[in-house]
Amino acid sequence: MFKISHFSRLGQVPTSVLRYYDTLGLLQPAQVDPATGYRFYTAEQLPRLHRILALKDLGLSLEQIKVILDDALSTEEVRGMLRLKQAELHQRVAEEQARLGRVAARISQLEQAERRPAQDVVLKSLPAQSVLAVRAVVARPEGVADLLTEAFGALLPLGVQPVGQPLVVFHDEEFRETDLDVELAIPVGAAATHAIALPHHRSLSPCALAAVGQAACTLHHGTFAEIAESYTALGHWIASSGYAIAGPPREVYLTAPADDGRSLTEIQYPVQRAHTGGPS
Repeated sequence: MFKISHFSRLGQVPTSVLRYYDTLGLLQPAQVDPATGYRFYTAEQLPRLHRILALKDLGLSLEQIKVILDDALSTEEVRGMLRLKQAELHQRVAEEQARLGRVAARISQLEQAERRPAQDVVLKSLPAQSVLAVRAVVARPEGVADLLTEAFGALLPLGVQPVGQPLVVFHDEEFRETDLDVELAIPVGAAATHAIALPHHRSLSPCALAAVGQAACTLHHGTFAEIAESYTALGHWIASSGYAIAGPPREVYLTAPADDGRSLTEIQYPVQRAHTGGPS
């Protein structure tokens, strides 16, 4: 028989852990002195303690370990529990790797921002355009790229050639992460006079994209994940220059994304002079 302190040294676990295992019924002492309450353990209990520690190291909960040790689970049942834990750990590793990637990307953005010159903003009028357009609700921002792919996949076989770069109008009054109300417009001049069917019961319809008297515009050269910085810079310019937003923003896609995900996009925000005045 070993006192709890001696058993603690042999098992390489604190006595507080042994007491906790006792309360859980996971590893109870072989004998408890009724007069003093002192716990005593035997050498035969060391293998059970070592198995508890080994299973705990695999990430199993103490409740799961108790089931394995006390319910005489078959080898296949134990293997199944470990496979579930393996899948859970794979998922956790993948999530942490993705988070690590986002941290690295943020560090890179900060470093680039330190080297990047101040973002240029220009005021210009946007003429009316004859376009083929489709308005849709996309589940995620990435759905805009899918919409573009669908549209050009329908146009090219028909020989319809755009006369300008595709653009998207974001109609939601506030920023949304999901279910975005967007309108894709492809300038075609007078080349198209009838609707063109798209997947998901949608279609490109000929219409006129309204002119905008004044729009604050800036170029974003980077990835989609970085575009918020360009919107922020544009917002600062609008506020500090005495303008107010006067309509939904547009994104004109000047180039397709490169292998590194970077592309050239012009952000256009309709503006008007703010009532509170501002620099002339």
